[in-house]
Order: sequence, then structure tokens, then C-alpha cells
Amino acid sequence: MTILDEIIAQKRVEVAARMAETPAAALEEMPDFKRVCLSARDAVQGLYSTGIIAEFKRRSPSKGVINDRADVTLTTQGYVTAGASVLSVLTDEPFFGGTPDDLKAARLANPEMPILRKDFVIDGYQLLEAKAWGADLVLLIASCLSPEQVRDLSQQAQELGMQVLLEVHDEIELEQSLTTSIDLVGVNNRNLKTFVTSLDTSLRLVNLIPDTYAKIAESGLHNPADLLMLRDAGFDGFLIGEAFMKTTDPAAALDNFVKTYSSAYPSKSY
Repeated sequence: MTILDEIIAQKRVEVAARMAETPAAALEEMPDFKRVCLSARDAVQGLYSTGIIAEFKRRSPSKGVINDRADVTLTTQGYVTAGASVLSVLTDEPFFGGTPDDLKAARLANPEMPILRKDFVIDGYQLLEAKAWGADLVLLIASCLSPEQVRDLSQQAQELGMQVLLEVHDEIELEQSLTTSIDLVGVNNRNLKTFVTSLDTSLRLVNLIPDTYAKIAESGLHNPADLLMLRDAGFDGFLIGEAFMKTTDPAAALDNFVKTYSSAYPSKSY
């Protein structure tokens, strides 16, 4: 059994337990369920956008503990000040150390910033949770879902007013999972079965993604040079977590990152 298999098996247990504890009707009564979602796609494709989706992540299966001291409110506010275009907040606890409260705190602290609920979505109930907790955008991972599930879940997310980031790892997933109810397509450079990372994955797939979708490079991005290369290759956005979170001050790390990036890419202003 791969790590991804373990995560999905655990996720089924988690979702069933939360559904029993909090009915869908209760989620729909939460204040944030009624808010109008912000556009992550517009945020990463804007003229003055860094395109950076800055992630709050405490740990991962491949790296172990990354940062168990950072405060989600201070960190996400610092990300916004430093130039993040979108925030990403992990809500998976067993494997990544995230909680729903992290997403709620980020939403409260950053009312004008699009936020991605980063988790392993396998059931429509999780979309209701995402909306109720304040997310604007949800992640659908092609390697965890059938093409039919991607279609159905993305349509449900769209009906709820949220946008969808589809994550793919290879040509087959991209070809089989693309649907009109997707807004952004992310290429994960980390193989979720082996956890080996290579930017060549993004470079190989970028031109296969239709321009009707925002193109996002994910994982393995550690320095501004990576973004410069990927931006020139055709990517609009970049999901980065570990490079910032592994420092003592993630927001300051992003600030320094953006300053270096912007000085090397003069055709964009930040």
C-alpha cells in the first residue's frame, strides 16, 4: 500500500465520522457558507500578481515535521503583506497536521484573499465543509478520483460558487480528467506514490494544458529561478509551502523570495 492509499483509506473514515457529527444542513447554516467566493483564477492571472499560492503546512508524509510553531493567523497575514496572490491551508490532520480551525482562522484574518482548502477530497460533503469554513477554492487530485468523480465534484463545487484546482501528475490524468467545470490545472511535480520530485513534470505538461485554464506548478519550487523558468514556460501560478514553512519566519521568507523574483522579472510589477 502506498502513502496515497493510506491517506485515502484514512480520509474515508474521517469523512464518515464528520458526516455523522455535523449534518450537511448544519454546514449550510454556517455564516461563511453564504459568502460570495473570491476568484483565485483572477488573483493568479492579474497584471500585478506574483502568481504565488502561499501554503500553510505544518508537516508532510515525506518531510515529517516542517514547522509546528508557526501561527496560522500571523503567517497568512504575513503572506498577504509579502505578496501572495492566493493562500493555501492544509486541513488534513493525520498526515499534514492541519485542522478546519486553521482554515477558519485564515479566513477571518484575510477577508479579501482567495483561500484554497488543501485536502484530499473524495466526497461532496467535503465541498460543503470547504464552503462553510470559508474556502474559495478546492483541490481535486486526479490520482485519487475517477474522471467521473472529478466531473461530478467539480460541478458541485461550481454550483456552490467555488472554483476548482485540478491536480495532475502525468499526461493520462490530464487527458482523462479535464472538464469544463475546472478553473485551474495544477501540475504536481511530486509523485504522490513515490514522493520523488522533478520540475521536468511541469515542463513536460504545460503545453498540453489548454489556455482556457489557469496553469499552476506545484511542489519542488525552492527558489525564484524555478518560478522564472516556469513562468517563461507558460505557468500562471506557483503553489509553494515547504520553502517558506521550513524557515523560522515563513512570511519573511516569502517577502525575500518575492523581492528577488520581481527584480529578476522586470516585465512584471508587484
